[in-house]
Amino acid sequence: MRLGLLTACLPGEPLEDVARWAGGHGYAALEIAAWPDRPGRDWEAGHLDVESFGKDDAARVSAMLDRHGLSVSAVAYYENNLHADLKVREATHEHLRRCVDAAQLLGAGLVGTFVGRDVTLTVAENLRLAERVLPPLVEYAAARGVRLVIENCPMEGWHPDGYPANLAYSPELWGWLAELGLWLNYDPSHLVWLGIDPLAALEAHADRILHVQAKDVEVHAAARDRYGVFGRVLDRRPWESGWWRYRIPGLGEVDWRRLIDALRQHGYEGAVSVEHEDPVWSGSPERVRQGLTIAQRTLDPHVNV
Repeated sequence: MRLGLLTACLPGEPLEDVARWAGGHGYAALEIAAWPDRPGRDWEAGHLDVESFGKDDAARVSAMLDRHGLSVSAVAYYENNLHADLKVREATHEHLRRCVDAAQLLGAGLVGTFVGRDVTLTVAENLRLAERVLPPLVEYAAARGVRLVIENCPMEGWHPDGYPANLAYSPELWGWLAELGLWLNYDPSHLVWLGIDPLAALEAHADRILHVQAKDVEVHAAARDRYGVFGRVLDRRPWESGWWRYRIPGLGEVDWRRLIDALRQHGYEGAVSVEHEDPVWSGSPERVRQGLTIAQRTLDPHVNV
């Protein structure tokens, strides 16, 4: 296994600065954020300009990563591939194809994304929609030696009422993903607040996991008793449930020792990539790096044995 990090937590930092810091602080891989270089939601970054990425760019990035003792675990573009606006959806698919091209040039082999959801349709209608529009993307990637890994984040902030807006949030759907040729970027934090045992989910689907994101979650049960599992309704704010929040690995509910041991028992040899979305250790690049240091100290004894 390799301990890595998703670069999206440092959106204002040049990729080489992120790489220099990561290589000097116990990390061995980068999951490189490749959103378009324009304002978006929090936790996005454009560390690869995939829209104009060529062989020379790939050689330059690869040489830079080599200097810092790093590899690329995946190219990251987590967006809504079923967006209700057809123009937005088509632009998302086009950018995803460019991410696939960049991953091929970098020899990464994986691109991380979401299934997403058209929030104007039912779940059943979305499943049929996905079965039409996602296979061509899977085929495009496969023709270039790349596989698409889907993070199991609910993306409830995309739905006006806070319901799941990424149809990969539940293990019930992971077999359906496999039928479409999609793989898992397994993140246990989402499972915990959904009331799903992350170890049981891992055991049942270990053969589909090609990438792992390390994020933790802090649950306030007393607040859940007030709001319910779907979160606050009155004065609702996107991405704030009122009863749980994401944390750095080691500061939440996930048992990383047991989880990484289970991955190892199933033969997993890929990256464990820290996805920093902890509001406590945010607010400045210095705070973010402190959070990444806590994550490294938590995970390294289990990843590098």
